[in-house]
Amino acid sequence: MIDTIWLVHPERAMCDAFARPFDGLRNVRVVQGRFEDLGPHDCFVTAGNAFGIMTAGIDAAVVRFFGEELMARVQHRILNDYFGEQPIGTAFVLETGHASLPFLVHAPTMRVPGNIDGTDKVYCATWAALLAVQAYNNANGHRIETVAFPAMGTGFGGVPFDEAARQMAAAWRNYLDPPHRLDWEFVIERHRSVCYDGPRQVAK
Repeated sequence: MIDTIWLVHPERAMCDAFARPFDGLRNVRVVQGRFEDLGPHDCFVTAGNAFGIMTAGIDAAVVRFFGEELMARVQHRILNDYFGEQPIGTAFVLETGHASLPFLVHAPTMRVPGNIDGTDKVYCATWAALLAVQAYNNANGHRIETVAFPAMGTGFGGVPFDEAARQMAAAWRNYLDPPHRLDWEFVIERHRSVCYDGPRQVAK
């Protein structure tokens, strides 16, 4: 299992939004700061587009840190594994070769830059990232323990801070407490945890 997640954003308002739905969930650290200023950790999750064009937002910061070769490797993986378009709800792990941040997860929240408010894509991308790390650890002897996330979908995606935090918290909660049965009662409960904020449906 993943040991700890970091929730990273430079704005206090987003950090406060993280704190509310993640309250009570274990192994969570909220970090107010930029990606470039983070201390050493195992893995950072990107939140870009399905084609690996990493030229804006947090993706651009990642490329500035690692170099253009990283974007070329992301795109090469998308070309080989996904025929040039990575579906939302999938993610993969790349080794970076960097001692202080050895792994990156590419987990797109959108096909192309555009508004994704009112959808469950933040949850889907966060969930996919967690599962990709879990699969990598299962195959490689648990090498990734600390995973840092940006505020998924809040840039070009236009998802409000509170809603992005709520969907990300739902993914982490579901990861920490996996089911032991699959039936319609479970499906309804899981769907409500993702798409409803209390009694109000906020995502489709």
